[in-house]
Formats: sequence, C-alpha cells, structure tokens
Amino acid sequence: MSRLVEQHSRKAARILDSARELVADHGAAKVTVSEISRAAGVGKGTVYLYWPTKEDLILGLFARELLTFLDEVIARITATPDAVRPRHLAPLLLRTGLRSPLAHRLAVDVLHLLAVEGGDRELFARTRPGALCEAVMPILRRHGLIRQDRPLADQSYGMHAVLAGFGTALADPASAPSSSADPGDILADTVGLLLEPASPPGGQAVAWAAEETVAVFRRTREAVLAIIERGQTPRE
Repeated sequence: MSRLVEQHSRKAARILDSARELVADHGAAKVTVSEISRAAGVGKGTVYLYWPTKEDLILGLFARELLTFLDEVIARITATPDAVRPRHLAPLLLRTGLRSPLAHRLAVDVLHLLAVEGGDRELFARTRPGALCEAVMPILRRHGLIRQDRPLADQSYGMHAVLAGFGTALADPASAPSSSADPGDILADTVGLLLEPASPPGGQAVAWAAEETVAVFRRTREAVLAIIERGQTPRE
C-alpha cells in the first residue's frame, strides 16, 4: 500500500497539483491555503484533512520533488550500472535535479518559510547532487572507479567545486561562455579527467559499485518518504 496520501485520494492529488502550480508561479510565501483550495476545487477545510498546516503541505511538496529526483536516479543506475561511473554519475545527478525548477525554488522557500528541524535540513542538504556524489565516492573508490593517487578528501572537494560550477552554468546558460559541445559531455570529460583511473575497472566491479550506490540512495529516499508521512494528517 502506498504511503503517499495522493495515491488514495483524488482530492489530495488535486490539492498537490494546484499547490505545485501556484508555488511555481508565485513562490511558497505568497501562496495561501485559500488560493490552493480554490484552485483545486475543494473547501479550505479539505486541505487540512490531509495536511495539518500550510507549512506541512509545502514541505511535503518539496519532499515529493526530491522523491521523484531520487527515483529517476535509482531507476537509471539500476537499469544501467555503468551510469555509476563518475563521468556518467555527475551529469546524471545534475541534469536530473535541474529538470525540476520547482525543487530549486522550494529549496530556498523551505529554509526561509518553514521552521525546518535540524534533521530535516541535514537530510535536504544530503540530497543535493554534490552531496550525493560525495556520499558514494568511498564506494566508487573502493571498487576502483576512482583513482587512488590523491586523498579522497581532495577528490571530494574537487567534485563539489566542479558540480557547483557546472550547476550554475547549466541553470543559467547566459552566465557561461558559449560552446559548441554539449555541457553534459564537457562535465563528463572534466570529471573523468579529475577522478577516473587510466585503466577502467571490470564489469563486475562496476556492478558491485552500482548496487552499493543504489542502496545509499534508497536509504536517502526512505528518509525523505518519512518526512512526507510525518507531514500528512494521520488517517483513521
């Protein structure tokens, strides 16, 4: 049985869809529960049947965007284990995350609008592409997907800096110099040169690394899902 309320209630699904559209257009701080309920075609009280407060609804909306992001990444690596190689993983995380501009906007709104608990803040920080890469780099290094001639801490710093720079350039192409090459290909080459060994590991090592990486992402997904459940009004 699904743990997401919208899987069991069309009204809840409409409320989420309406909230998503309004927040994308106006920002979370300017949107009211009355506006959300009116757009969803339900009474204001109906919203509170599913979420105790507006803050819970907005937090749940943001967490659902993260859940979609993690599901896409997990599905890709599960179907194509080679996607766990650093040169493939970095563009996968960055581009998948950028496909949800609402998540980027809500990331700012959630921290300013909501009194998010310290544990939630830490979890949200762990879902950023750079943090996800850093979390699995010890796995990739152990299986030979990352070179051994530099300290892991230095490699993590380099990966963070590269992803931060490329994230800015991809989110705002006008801020970056023009190039005839695909930015994702440039990112892949950059990460490959920075991290990958001269002799690539065999397929079994890649498969093991992919399995362990997916396990890390699944644990993060479970923690995000727990936040969603906690913010929903308990059902009888």
